[in-house]
Amino acid sequence: MVNDIKEYSEIQHKAISHGLMKTDNLLFTAIILTFTFFHFSITTAFSQNTNTPKLDNPSSLTLPQCIIYAMQHQPNLQKSLLNIEVAKATIAINKSGLLPQVGATANFTNYISLPTTISSTTSKPVKTGVLNTLIPGIAVTQAIYSPTLKYATAAAPILQKQAEQSTDSVKIELVAAVSKTFYSLLLTLQQIDILKEDTLRLGQNLRDSYHKYLSGIVDETDYEQATISLNNSVASLRQATENIQPQYAVLKQLIGYPSANQFNISFDTAQMAKEIEFDTTIALKIDNRIEVKQLALFKDLQHQMTNYYENQALPTFSAFFNYNFEFENNQFSKLYNNIYPYSYIGLSASVPIFTGFARVQGVHRSKLQERQLEWISTDLQAQINTQYTTALANYKSNLNNYQTLEKNKALAKRVYFVVNLQYKQGIVAYLNVINAESNLINAEISSLNALFQVLSSKIDLEKAEGVIKY
Repeated sequence: MVNDIKEYSEIQHKAISHGLMKTDNLLFTAIILTFTFFHFSITTAFSQNTNTPKLDNPSSLTLPQCIIYAMQHQPNLQKSLLNIEVAKATIAINKSGLLPQVGATANFTNYISLPTTISSTTSKPVKTGVLNTLIPGIAVTQAIYSPTLKYATAAAPILQKQAEQSTDSVKIELVAAVSKTFYSLLLTLQQIDILKEDTLRLGQNLRDSYHKYLSGIVDETDYEQATISLNNSVASLRQATENIQPQYAVLKQLIGYPSANQFNISFDTAQMAKEIEFDTTIALKIDNRIEVKQLALFKDLQHQMTNYYENQALPTFSAFFNYNFEFENNQFSKLYNNIYPYSYIGLSASVPIFTGFARVQGVHRSKLQERQLEWISTDLQAQINTQYTTALANYKSNLNNYQTLEKNKALAKRVYFVVNLQYKQGIVAYLNVINAESNLINAEISSLNALFQVLSSKIDLEKAEGVIKY
């Protein structure tokens, strides 16, 4: 780069001495400064920041490593994982009624005036009882059968599975989003490499055209056209470079990487080109989709709700045991002198007779909701089939487009090499070189875009088939 700047300075000095660049002096200087700027800015952008605390965050990540890191640090996924624990706690609460319920009670009574009864022998009023009574006790109840507890037991594994499937759904979306964002960032980085090569080629063309002009082989327009082409390439390179940091920020957010830290992405373009292949002959299996699995659990849960309303007509049974310590005395100071313990056990039953048709309407509503889920299932199958068909068509189209553009890129390189050689030999005009250069850069960028379109459409196809790995 230093040698290039020196040569540009020499060209500028000679041009000024010939009176050719009096009006273009500032422009030429700007080009030299722009080259210098990109040399340092791009080098800085891709160099590793050694002052960044590493903590537990790696400094270089491949796509699989980005996905693994996201599984460990992505906030939304971590919240979803906590939802599994929340579901387990909720299930434990709902099933707590299956265990014995133990409680302690205490009743203290002080009669200001003792109650009166009529003696059956003398027919005279008689005061009964004692002034002070304290009865502490322990009460134990055990549910034997309850529609509510039966529903809680039947729904428990379904609710836990729902939380797990919800987390799986978040993981699938996360893998797809991280992959596409990674590819988008990688596309920009690859474009920068292409534009850097293009800028170097155009810089060489600028030197060649100027020297040919000094030799009287071409006129001044060749040099001016080379300058225009170089300016356009530098502008494109700057625009691509400015897009790097926002795309890194998006990737950091997706994987949960600290925004204050820096990392580079590591990739193998050749390996990625090999990974674009996908077996399109595999038939769609709708049951692989997480949405279908989730809907199946919704159906099971709704069916358990229907059973719950139907079982509400059944009686509720429970057993109980009470043990009490009774203290009695007319004098409060001597209340604890004597204890009279007693205990008893028993069974209780409760039978609903009329509930205002709440149970009947509950059963009716739940069955209607089951029918709604059947229609939702039918619609979901149609949506999945549409998604799969669209994703498959896009993948095939993008794959064919990529293969075609790869051939075009090879041809464009060959054409540019021949045309540039012909221009140096004075056979063709510089306009032919400009056209060949433009075709080459367009072919290279178009081929690169096509590669990442294929990779993105492959992710959509894997998602549609329900085969994304996480």
